[in-house]
Amino acid sequence: MALGGAPRSPILRQTPRCPPIARQQDRKTPCSTLVDFQWKLGMAVSSDTCRSLKYPYVAVMLKVADHSGQVKTKCFEMTIPQFQNFYRQFKEIAAVIETV
Repeated sequence: MALGGAPRSPILRQTPRCPPIARQQDRKTPCSTLVDFQWKLGMAVSSDTCRSLKYPYVAVMLKVADHSGQVKTKCFEMTIPQFQNFYRQFKEIAAVIETV
């Protein structure tokens, strides 16, 4: 259970807590740092197998720096229900951070 009695999201349970940047040199597998977060709302209108999709999605592009400073770009798409779940989890994170 997270603070306040709400159940923790699976992502929060599975993600190890990263130490502050100053202590990351001591870790064998340091955490990455989020450099940039971009998103856009899109609409798939057709494909080669379907003439009329009208399928909304959210496209996300993350830029992440590893422990050596090398920046990698990660892109993915989410359905609207997946994005709503993603958003709920970020609201959970924000609520926990406010209690610290």
